[in-house]
Amino acid sequence: MRKVSILRSIRKVYQFFVDTPIKEGTVLNDRYEVLNVIGSGSYGIVYLCKDLKSQENKVVKQLRPSKRRKKKEVELFESETSILLTLNHKNMPMLYEVFSNNEYFFYVMSFIEGDNLEDQIFFSEKTFNEKESLLILDQLLELVDYLHKKNIYHQDLRIPNILLNNNELFLIDFGLSKQRILVDSFQSPSSSLHNKQEGILEMKQQDYYDLGEILLYLLYTTYSSKNKKALPWTEELSLEMETVYLLKRLLRLKEPYSNISEISADLHNALKVQENT
Repeated sequence: MRKVSILRSIRKVYQFFVDTPIKEGTVLNDRYEVLNVIGSGSYGIVYLCKDLKSQENKVVKQLRPSKRRKKKEVELFESETSILLTLNHKNMPMLYEVFSNNEYFFYVMSFIEGDNLEDQIFFSEKTFNEKESLLILDQLLELVDYLHKKNIYHQDLRIPNILLNNNELFLIDFGLSKQRILVDSFQSPSSSLHNKQEGILEMKQQDYYDLGEILLYLLYTTYSSKNKKALPWTEELSLEMETVYLLKRLLRLKEPYSNISEISADLHNALKVQENT
């Protein structure tokens, strides 16, 4: 156990020195001038850059230098770029190009204006009532539906990965996303096809569960605790029964949803109630 702890400490020290962000003013690929770091994740560093050719702002994501010699991490990076390449939606980033420099890996995508929901809630103290929360979910559901129709499953739907600009939502960060294509039953044994279908349903329902958590998060922005003892959300939040039903199915407290159409029907029922109150 002590050996594992020592190895982790060594790894963190190594990453601290190796994963130093690229300095402001550096020009990447003879085109993208680094303005500043706008994000940093477990395997990538994200920069806001000025495209010296178009004079537009672009986002450049770099695979962390400490990860560049690890096959699995490089494959994840390549998977993200291949998924971005298939996207054609105004509320999602557009991939422009992929390049490498001395075995350092980068890709360039569009810059989307807006603050993420996490910053809006915690720094700007923005709140969402029940109707506003449901309307946010309605927009998100449209984006998730677009992805699922392309057999893409985001798998990381969280408030830091959702940008809000003038009440319009944008979905970012496809680093953990997966893309699957069902194999025709004539080309695969039925058991294999069944396993693939089960796997796809599991990925769908993970996205649905994440939507439920986001909705719950938004609903709690208007909650002020009067009890010292924490209670279940069903007791702490005063919600219409249609919203409660929707949440319970998203969070798998009742029968989980199996498709977007079911969620959409229940969501619009919940919104109708809000319109009549």
